[in-house]
Amino acid sequence: MNAIETIDLTKRYGKRLAVDHLNLTVSKGEVFGFLGPNGAGKTTTIAMLLGLVRPTKGRVMVLGHDVQREPALALRRVGAMIEAPAFYPYLSGADNLRVLARAGGIPAARVKEVLETVELSDRARDKVATYSQGMKQRLAIAAALLPDPELIMLDEPTNGLDPAGTVEIRNLIRSLAAGGRTILLCSHLLHEVEQLCNRVAILKEGKLIAAGEVATLLRRGQGVRLRVQGNPEPAVHLLRTLPWVSGVTVQEEAIIIDAPVERAAEINALLIRADIVVAEIGANHSSLEEFFLTVTRTE
Repeated sequence: MNAIETIDLTKRYGKRLAVDHLNLTVSKGEVFGFLGPNGAGKTTTIAMLLGLVRPTKGRVMVLGHDVQREPALALRRVGAMIEAPAFYPYLSGADNLRVLARAGGIPAARVKEVLETVELSDRARDKVATYSQGMKQRLAIAAALLPDPELIMLDEPTNGLDPAGTVEIRNLIRSLAAGGRTILLCSHLLHEVEQLCNRVAILKEGKLIAAGEVATLLRRGQGVRLRVQGNPEPAVHLLRTLPWVSGVTVQEEAIIIDAPVERAAEINALLIRADIVVAEIGANHSSLEEFFLTVTRTE
């Protein structure tokens, strides 16, 4: 059983198609990155996963239950942190969580447990107005943990944090994942997603345009990187004539070739025959950020 499964999930607002026939699966126990430019449909999708927005078409299955038909069963072991955390500033962190626990029918004993998990026990009695942004983010994650969820949805959990706060939240996410929880992570910090996530899905204009294991997607973005002595233009012109080269660009002093890495030796031999001296050649390793920019680029 998957933690999340969407089947032809679609949401239309008038003439605007916010989510377009989305088919997505998130396996139990994985950290899954959910990515896309602003306006791609990520927040709308999460709202449908949580039963906050009704789909125009399609189905949402969470922890084996249909969210529209069985919302209580589907969402009883789900925690979520959506957008900016909002708390009563004049109450303590612990009292804010007690209010939420009482409203959700959750035992008060959970408050102490989740404060320990997010390492806020020593500030539990302090008013939220005195908390730093990083502490507020951790308190929001503590609120998401109150129902002891199997599945946690985190939307930009490091938004607005300084580097130290970002590292704290990143380590917290790692510890939650190590405990066997499934985490759906939305973040615009792609190097963070690359470090934390097993798999990712990328949305653009409501459509799923790429999905899979991070390492597999990055292999798709690999190519050949080389430097030549002297003017690179003759090498660029020659490489563009090859039928198995999809593209050639010059970045600073390097030539980036969109071609299988296995062809590197062939490229080297070709340039030598053309009396072009190759100073350096090897694989061009793409980062998740570079891959994301490539697949979401508007032509």
